Amino acid sequence: MRTTNLKALSKRGMELFVREAGLPVFRAKQILHWIYERRAQSLQEITELSKGMREKLSERAYISNLELLNRQVSRDGTEKFLFGLEDNETIESVLIPDEDRLTLCISSQVGCAMCCRFCLTGTLGLKRNLMPHEITDQIIAAGRLIAPRQITNIVFMGMGEPLANFNNVVEALWRITELLKISPRRITLSTSGIVPKIRELPERAPLVNLAISLNATTNEVRDSLMPVNRNYPLEELLKACREFPLPSRRRITFEYVLLGGINDSPEDARRLIRLLRGIPAKVNLIPFNPYGGAEFRRPEEERVLEFQEILTGGNITAFIRKSKGQDILAACGQLKAKYGGKG
Repeated sequence: MRTTNLKALSKRGMELFVREAGLPVFRAKQILHWIYERRAQSLQEITELSKGMREKLSERAYISNLELLNRQVSRDGTEKFLFGLEDNETIESVLIPDEDRLTLCISSQVGCAMCCRFCLTGTLGLKRNLMPHEITDQIIAAGRLIAPRQITNIVFMGMGEPLANFNNVVEALWRITELLKISPRRITLSTSGIVPKIRELPERAPLVNLAISLNATTNEVRDSLMPVNRNYPLEELLKACREFPLPSRRRITFEYVLLGGINDSPEDARRLIRLLRGIPAKVNLIPFNPYGGAEFRRPEEERVLEFQEILTGGNITAFIRKSKGQDILAACGQLKAKYGGKG
């Protein structure tokens, strides 16, 4: 008999499974509660089920778990987890402490096909999409590892382009909000700009926060940095952002990686003000995080501050995002899961 991975089942799938196992449907809710809220790693831990029932279910099902292969802690308290998947592929997740928040940055793909020139993950290419339970399980596994501390925020800013794995990410978002009970207001999805999926997202998924990886103010520069722009140029991307149905008092975050001598001029800052006009927006300025073999350089601090001052003068809320975990390659654009497979 082929065994079923209970963590891979949706709510509906779990209901069908327990019926086929000859159990009342309320058992599905119990099992889901133990998997997602109590982080059960095996059926034997679900003591709400009788011992006989657990043994019977164990003959036809199991609960998968990410395998922790490596855990690194940065000087600034950032933690990076290397997780092994059942097929021996690996992914990375990053835990970022910040005052009263504890944010987990999770991956949506093994590798990435977007080929952004400033991002180390893109050098891997795309190996495969993550399944909904593999996305969600990063939160469960990290939560178990850091207990009794609790994750407060989730950002889809790890390995991969979330909207290129649209259906699996949407299902994962429902599991995160409904089963892990994390508010959509505490979840941010970052995309390089796949316009049709940006438009589809609010129709299919919980209304999470949207972040756009922008990084340039002209199509010419963005084409050279981010190949996605050749299919969805700035005009189309920003039109989709203007039409995105934002709840009251929420804004779209625009991430802007500052590359010395490429996109960090005062003229770029002034163009950015014009581009974002009419969009409830805030800008995260991210000075480039170097890595071995990178073709770009980090701008001087004075240049970064000048860029921020111009944006602020144009009534754009702009933050300089302090990149944490650089000493363990956990900062923005540095994830690569470079330690090899589980074997």
